[in-house]
Amino acid sequence: MTPLTRVPDWQSRLRLYLRAARHRPLTPGQHDCCLFAAGAVAAQTGVDLAAGWRGRYTTIRGGYRVLRAAGYADHVALIAAHLPETSPSRCAEGDIAVLPGEDGIATGVIQGEAVYVLWAGGSLTLAPIDAVLRGFKVGGA
Repeated sequence: MTPLTRVPDWQSRLRLYLRAARHRPLTPGQHDCCLFAAGAVAAQTGVDLAAGWRGRYTTIRGGYRVLRAAGYADHVALIAAHLPETSPSRCAEGDIAVLPGEDGIATGVIQGEAVYVLWAGGSLTLAPIDAVLRGFKVGGA
């Protein structure tokens, strides 16, 4: 795992990314919870962990097939392969959260006492920080 470094203006880039993602509907392969989280990482670091997966599937099931073919059990395993895991209580703004979703495990982006998450049923919404099951640091350990 090569540590990622946040760019100097990561906070403003992250806010712009979240603002742009706010009204985009869930579209597997284009804008789903994994690609949303990877996009947040890219906004902060310039590195898109999911570049090889964007546009390669059109269903969530297809996304899992593509990930498994690449050696990842699921979207969380992809994130875990690239970002250091930390206790949810140690997560900060911009870190990646794993939380229970409507149709399984979802990934989101921590912002203060809430998590931005793209639920299977629609657009970006906020979930409580206490729902976080696992956390991953963006920009180092």
